Amino acid sequence: MNFSECRFSERVHIRNEGIGMKLQTPLPQMKYALVDVENNKPLIRWAGGKGLLLKHILPHTPTTFNRYYEPFFGGGALFFALQPENALLSDSNEELMNCYVQIRDHPEDIITLLPLLENTKEAYYVVRESVPQDAVGRAVRFLYLMKLAFNGVHRVNAQGHFNVPYGRTRNTPICDPNHIRLIGALLSPAQLSHGDFEIAVSGAQKGDFVYFDPPYTVAHSNNGFIEYNASIFSWEDQIRLATVAQKLAERGCKVLISNADHASIHALYDYFQSESISRASTIAASNKHRRQITECLFHN
Repeated sequence: MNFSECRFSERVHIRNEGIGMKLQTPLPQMKYALVDVENNKPLIRWAGGKGLLLKHILPHTPTTFNRYYEPFFGGGALFFALQPENALLSDSNEELMNCYVQIRDHPEDIITLLPLLENTKEAYYVVRESVPQDAVGRAVRFLYLMKLAFNGVHRVNAQGHFNVPYGRTRNTPICDPNHIRLIGALLSPAQLSHGDFEIAVSGAQKGDFVYFDPPYTVAHSNNGFIEYNASIFSWEDQIRLATVAQKLAERGCKVLISNADHASIHALYDYFQSESISRASTIAASNKHRRQITECLFHN
């Protein structure tokens, strides 16, 4: 069955809650279940994902806190490891956050529709060019493309259209029902939104824990660092982020920031303690281009 035959617009009625709806369902007692049971397997592969760095990051997280904020959610490795009972999760990528909302609110619909899409090169490009009109359809398309795109990369062109070519073999499974249900359960108590990071953390108060993981490159340690990063997260935004982080720390929040291990970044965060950490690059297309790189943690 091809994508158009799935008839997303005729599926069961979707609750008109949208992004930002907070559910009150209590989180199951599954502390560190995703790390132990699922080996921290992410729902999607996201550039800059922190799954491989959790052993460095977790020791800098507070043992107790009120509310958890993560405004650059991405793959959500730290959230899924901590499994906080009260969280506000956000990202500037609307399609990403809609996907999480639909998995939280309609996991069985996702599980029903996703396997209907074929894992072929021809089907992939039909799906890539499609524009589903309902929220669940958009989430199914997003998951499908992220699963089968070359190297699992999310990339859009200047017009905002996903443009990554087909890259997976035909035996790649498209849908893992148990994993989708687990992700949905872990997201069940969280408030999800999309938008600017400063707005997302504006309600943080003393005793809350805020984790910032902005987009940044680890490939340019030379004089072109600032210019190269401007294409993914402007220097003005980096300055604004450092200012917001310091204000939150002064307010009494526990603040943790992942960022590039570069002198210009260190200068922005001189208010915080820092620790350089090393990991293997994972986003390169071939193993021979994956090398050891350093990043930095800043914390109060």
